Amino acid sequence: MKTIKTKKFTERLFENVQPIWVKNHHHPFVQELGKGQLDEEKFIHYMKQDYVYLIDYAKLFAVGVQKAHDLHTMGKFARILHETLNFEMELHRQFAAEFSITREELEATKPTPVNLAYTRYMLNIAQNGSLAEVVACLLPCAWDYWEIGKLLRKQYGDQLATNRYAKWIDTYDSDTFAEGAKWLIELMDELAEGKPERELAILEEHFQMTSKYEYLFWDMNYYKQDWPI
Repeated sequence: MKTIKTKKFTERLFENVQPIWVKNHHHPFVQELGKGQLDEEKFIHYMKQDYVYLIDYAKLFAVGVQKAHDLHTMGKFARILHETLNFEMELHRQFAAEFSITREELEATKPTPVNLAYTRYMLNIAQNGSLAEVVACLLPCAWDYWEIGKLLRKQYGDQLATNRYAKWIDTYDSDTFAEGAKWLIELMDELAEGKPERELAILEEHFQMTSKYEYLFWDMNYYKQDWPI
C-alpha cells in the first residue's frame, strides 16, 4: 500500500506566502542592495530602523523562554536572545560605523510608524498568545532574510567583490544565520503538529501578516518614510 506523505505545516506556509515573498524579493530596496546600487542614505535609514527593530525582535525570544515547554527549547531561545543582544547587534554597530553611523545615533533612533506597528503587532501576539504564535511571528523575518541572502548571492554573487553591501548578503546567506532559521522552521512544525485547522489558520494569519510587514519595512526604508507630523 502506497504511503501518502503528509505536507509539513511550514511547507504549506512557504507555498501560500509566495505572492508576498516574491514582492519582497523584487522590491527595489532588495534588488538595488544586491547590485550594490542602493542609495547610501536609504541604507543608512534602514540600518537605524533595523537597529531599533532588533531590540523589540529580541524581546520575542525572551517571551519564547517564558512560554517554552521544556528546558531544551528554553535554552535555545535563551542562546538566540544572548547572541542577538551581544553579537548580532554588535556586528550591526560595526557595520553601521562603516557608513559613519555612531552607536549614539543608532540608540537615539525613534521607530517609524511602520516599524512601530510591526513590532507592536508581534509583541502583542507573543504576550497574549501561545508559543506557536510567538514562533509564527518570529519566523518570516528569519526565514525570508535567509531566502533573500541566498537569492542575492545567486543573482549577483559574481559582483560581490565590488558591492559595498556584500557584508549584509554574507551575513544572511551564512551557515550561522541559516541554522537559526532552520531551527525555527523545525520548531514551527513541531508546535503545529496535531493542531486543528482553526488554530493552524490563526498561525498562518500571523505568518502572512508579519510577511506583509516585511514588505512595508523594505518600502519604508526605500522611501525614507518617517512620521509626517
